[in-house]
Amino acid sequence: MHQVQPYSLFTDYDIHLFKAGKHYKLFEKLGAHLVTVDGVEGTYFAVWAPSAKEVAVIGDFNYWNDGEHQLNVRWDSSGIWEGFIPHVTKGVRYKYKIHSHHDGVVTEKADPFALFCETPPNTASIVWDHNYKWKDDEWMQKRKEFNDLDKPYSVYEVHLSSWKKKVAENRSLTYKEMAKDLVKYVKMMNFTHVEFMPIMEYPYDPSWGYQITGYFAPTSRFGSPQDFMYLIEEFHKNDIGVILDWVPSHFPADGHGLANFDGSALYEHPDWRKGYHPDWKSCIFNYERNEVRSFLISNAIYWLQQFHVDGLRVDAVASMIYLDYSREEGEWEPNMFGEREYLAAVSFLKEMNEAVYGNFEGVQTIAEESTAFSGVSSPTYLGGLGFGMKWMMGWMHDTLQYFKKESIHRKYHQNDITFSLNYAFSENFMLPLSHDEVVHGKSSLFGRMPGDEWQRFANLRTMYSYMFTHPGTKLLFQGAEIAQSEEWNFQHSLDWHLLKYDYHKGVQTLVKDLNKLYKTVPSLYEKQFSHEGFEWINFTDGNSSILSYIRKGYDEKDDVVVVCNFTPVKRENFRLGVHKSGKLKEIFNSDLKKYKGSGVRNTRALKTDEISWDGKEQSFEITLAPLSVMVFAFL
Repeated sequence: MHQVQPYSLFTDYDIHLFKAGKHYKLFEKLGAHLVTVDGVEGTYFAVWAPSAKEVAVIGDFNYWNDGEHQLNVRWDSSGIWEGFIPHVTKGVRYKYKIHSHHDGVVTEKADPFALFCETPPNTASIVWDHNYKWKDDEWMQKRKEFNDLDKPYSVYEVHLSSWKKKVAENRSLTYKEMAKDLVKYVKMMNFTHVEFMPIMEYPYDPSWGYQITGYFAPTSRFGSPQDFMYLIEEFHKNDIGVILDWVPSHFPADGHGLANFDGSALYEHPDWRKGYHPDWKSCIFNYERNEVRSFLISNAIYWLQQFHVDGLRVDAVASMIYLDYSREEGEWEPNMFGEREYLAAVSFLKEMNEAVYGNFEGVQTIAEESTAFSGVSSPTYLGGLGFGMKWMMGWMHDTLQYFKKESIHRKYHQNDITFSLNYAFSENFMLPLSHDEVVHGKSSLFGRMPGDEWQRFANLRTMYSYMFTHPGTKLLFQGAEIAQSEEWNFQHSLDWHLLKYDYHKGVQTLVKDLNKLYKTVPSLYEKQFSHEGFEWINFTDGNSSILSYIRKGYDEKDDVVVVCNFTPVKRENFRLGVHKSGKLKEIFNSDLKKYKGSGVRNTRALKTDEISWDGKEQSFEITLAPLSVMVFAFL
């Protein structure tokens, strides 16, 4: 077998950017790259290991022997080891064996920049390429029209392993099978976007993908990187955007992963107060190290560039930006100003968002951030973190707590269900009913609903309808749309058999129609992040547990009136104040019989009267269905 030959893809400028933390396309340089040198095909390997005294490539081609193919360290103190090995071709398995200067430690590591990995529990990297002829040009050119902040944004959150399984074969669908089944389903349900829980390679199934070892490799559990590209392409062909969960907050300590990579704390912070996560028993990235910042920002750019994804949902932002997150007194050290914010992580997130929005048109970043940190979705030039949107965790918590209560008790908790509007426009909020809410003994969403069978389903339909008429974008986790009865179990398929039952089928039909309503009524999305898009009619009727409000878009003719009845009491001749005269008609009603509701409707056009009501000069009367949300449009 040929020995390692001197070769490099790096220029001096690359090294300068890398050291400065400004190289945003490291995936084009580090890792394993199929190249031809002097007419000979082979693979160029490059790995960052500054504490190494020796780095060898081991793999199928040398019987995993570290005495055969030792890389050369660059002269420029970058800590990069590199070289060309002839005749190493696509599909070959490999790792790096690293002899450290630190106490003679020897590590055997997967490539941090590997494009493809063995399927767990196997841990080797695989030489691969990105060759793929994309056929989604039409989407890429027009996606800004679908992805802007004043467009409908309704997300179906999916865990690829458990969405649907081939029962007879006891396996998950492949990427190519999902390109048929999942794409068809998301389109049928009228969602505008799909969000995948982490698909980057991860060793431990119960982590659901949030403990990543292969940041640049889509998991091989479901197929090749090209198969994953095909899945994304099929979504795009059907005008559905693709969001990936991205985890720059922490990584596992598995022996083949990033932890203690070259015998030193290379990717993780060396101070355990900043480098170890007590909740997840994992390592925290060292945001103070420029090369690590380059690694992470390059990773964000990589998925957007190489896989055409349309957004990144950034996991666990709160754990990144607070030094005392989940720590007791004495387990953290204040910043230079004596405060709790982790300044390096804050600046990293700002830089990441600037790089993403500066390099790609029509994409979004979304923060899962659970605190009152100010300006998460404000531009960096205004002092914000620069995200496009932020999850509205307060709304999620308050809404779920409210709907758990028997309807007779809700009159004492009117403020719980209205409180979100006090801060709804302080950020660009996404309303999430996510996977975190249906695990670890919390019960499924349906399982929390009170009352008899009819009321439980009516409550669930009402909660979803309230969500879709509330300002903000939407996210619903798989199974919620069929009123999954059991908690989510990552090992099992969703309970698709439930759709044989009318009540479950009714909830699915309702979600499908809510998505259509949201997409086709401009006032529900055009000003979804602005107080100008919302006006209360009445939020003080606690005794009746009724809310009413107006949603507004760019054109006044698109205004709609929403009324929510959170009790099972039907109300005849219920009067609502409105801001203008005219005729209205019912365009949505969660109590329709096709949803397995009671079928109380307003079938005729309703004319406003010059009767002052709810502080407004005009008003009109409706029949208000029990446990329902009703929407009325002006004719």
